Amino acid sequence: MLTWGAFLTALLTGLFCSVFAVVVDAILDMAGVWMVAAVSMISGFLGSLFAQLTTGRGRK
Repeated sequence: MLTWGAFLTALLTGLFCSVFAVVVDAILDMAGVWMVAAVSMISGFLGSLFAQLTTGRGRK
């Protein structure tokens, strides 16, 4: 079962990735598949860190 913390973390990650993608798209003209893959990986990584830090799940 999905807990509230897991749902909130996933929601924050998705929100971060959406905003990140819009900003990157506005700055760069992503034409290559490798560029899209790299930006997606960076977005997911940073989004996950952002969600963990804002919910306190990354702290021990």
